[in-house]
Amino acid sequence: MAATSRQQVPLAEQLARFAARLRYEDLPEAVVDAVKRTILDTLGCAIGGYATAPSRIALKLASEVTAARGATILCSGIQSSQDLATFANGVMIRNLDFNDAYSTPIAGGHPSDSLAALLSSAEIAARSGRDLILATAITYEVFCKLSDVLQIKGTGIDQATILGLAALMGSCRLMGLSQEQTLDAIGITVGGNTALNQGRVGALSDWKFYATAEASRKAIFAARLAQAGMTGPREIFEGSSGFFQVITRKSIELPPLGEPFGILRSTIKRFPLGQYAQSVADAALQLRSAGVDPDNIAEINVGISRNAIRVMAGSPAKWQPTTRATADHSIPYALAVLLTYGTIDEQFYGDAHLRDPKLLRLVGRVRCFPSELADAREKDFHLCDLELVLESGVRKSARVEYTRGHWRNPMSAAELEEKFRSLAQRHLSADQTANLLRRLWSLETLAEAAELAKMTRIPS
Repeated sequence: MAATSRQQVPLAEQLARFAARLRYEDLPEAVVDAVKRTILDTLGCAIGGYATAPSRIALKLASEVTAARGATILCSGIQSSQDLATFANGVMIRNLDFNDAYSTPIAGGHPSDSLAALLSSAEIAARSGRDLILATAITYEVFCKLSDVLQIKGTGIDQATILGLAALMGSCRLMGLSQEQTLDAIGITVGGNTALNQGRVGALSDWKFYATAEASRKAIFAARLAQAGMTGPREIFEGSSGFFQVITRKSIELPPLGEPFGILRSTIKRFPLGQYAQSVADAALQLRSAGVDPDNIAEINVGISRNAIRVMAGSPAKWQPTTRATADHSIPYALAVLLTYGTIDEQFYGDAHLRDPKLLRLVGRVRCFPSELADAREKDFHLCDLELVLESGVRKSARVEYTRGHWRNPMSAAELEEKFRSLAQRHLSADQTANLLRRLWSLETLAEAAELAKMTRIPS
């Protein structure tokens, strides 16, 4: 569709039309493969995050509700209402901060958070693996293309605003909403569910794990309202009090949807850290493997983008994190842990390490500097220049452009499976894990996508 004709069509209508008309046969083979890799990785993160405190809170709330047509909560096997199952599964997916990322200098976030909504919608509507693949491609396309043009960074608006809308689009397709019903659902979602970014700055709380799960829960409710016949505002973007006037202060032109698909530019994480720390962690491991003794480090100098500093090194809390949510979003703390131990996972986010004087002394030697080169290249990757100055005066440095898992440096199938097993083995047997992996790699042949959630049930 030509740019001029796209400008004449309201944004909500462009999105609804795309969600209603895209077919599985329209998906390039590379997109189908990317979707399967993403779903595999996301389910692994959810299983790994099942036993965490925020997940337990969400599970308790969801388990108190039953529904005539319930959806399954991962690992537990408990069925709840579609929206609360979405919420509980969304918290599990997000909790380890280990699921994928899509980033631009002006927006971005974690599109795989939306899989919670898609899994429950596919189960409720008895959809197939092919249907789930198509809905995931739709959801990612909406999230990525809106992230490319909606300048929400610096506005105080959270990624959950885009995520909720994207999750809605794939869910509407799975639930069988018409194009007109989808338009109503978009109006309901955008009009009532704009989220604030305060939950991701300074000292972080559990809300970091809940925000996008809540956006997905609201998206499901909006879809069900529209499916039942409730109408929503049709000029929710372009109207006099619409999103463009109130939030972005200007209208945008949506890039062509599916040309190419945005999921092909999504990054799968190697480390359970915020996305801005992935290349920093890679650089730290490179220098540690060269034999650097952390006790001999006098200075740690990090050249990264201004956005990376703002999100993960922009407040005093990042130099002395007291919560797990702050620690996995702290570049200084991640550097200290990786240089000391050569690895990082949830065990390092507990009080024993957060209060460790030796680690905190190393954290205090970190200095983060804005890099013009990192700023210039941030659209495609998070460049990091890391320099260690030793007590002897010797300087050692490493530059990382494309961290492992970046779409320009993707993980192999074997690496993805290794990550999946490391997370799944916390709760599932080796045979159960192997069977789930086989099913995920052949997802397009699955008659009922609901089987995936059932296969994650932890043996009693």
